[in-house]
Amino acid sequence: MTPPETRPPLPPFTPATAAQKVRAAEDAWNTREPVRVSLAYTEDSRWRNRAEFPVGRAQTVEFLTRKWARELDYGLIKELWACADNRIAVRFAYEWHDDSGQWFRSYGNENWEFDELGLMQRRYASINDLPIAAAERKFHWSRENNGRRPDEHPGLSELGL
Repeated sequence: MTPPETRPPLPPFTPATAAQKVRAAEDAWNTREPVRVSLAYTEDSRWRNRAEFPVGRAQTVEFLTRKWARELDYGLIKELWACADNRIAVRFAYEWHDDSGQWFRSYGNENWEFDELGLMQRRYASINDLPIAAAERKFHWSRENNGRRPDEHPGLSELGL
């Protein structure tokens, strides 16, 4: 029998382990690989993302595929806001442009709930988009190397966001 998949760190979270979980999520999302990202969620995960409510990994993959087809050159930074037991609150911002070349910075908050294996079972996101000029961009790193933000690149607090 195959042991169930786990996604360390596992709950209950401390500020240190929650910060590790947040960075792992940021790194995964910056790959812009829907299947890879979906594996961090339970098979029956429930989301609220703007006006969409995906349920389960298949719908998560469909949602993320549409998202990254529309949000080009996507780059994301997440920051831990709070944690307790099996829950983490995150604030985030990401920059992207549409197919006309208009840049946006999207700001938001997420509430996450994890199962005992460290898989996210609930993800509730609230997001606002701000059109910006290309010169106003703050997220300057190569999208190569799976899009990972370099450790020396400032985070949200350091950028004043």
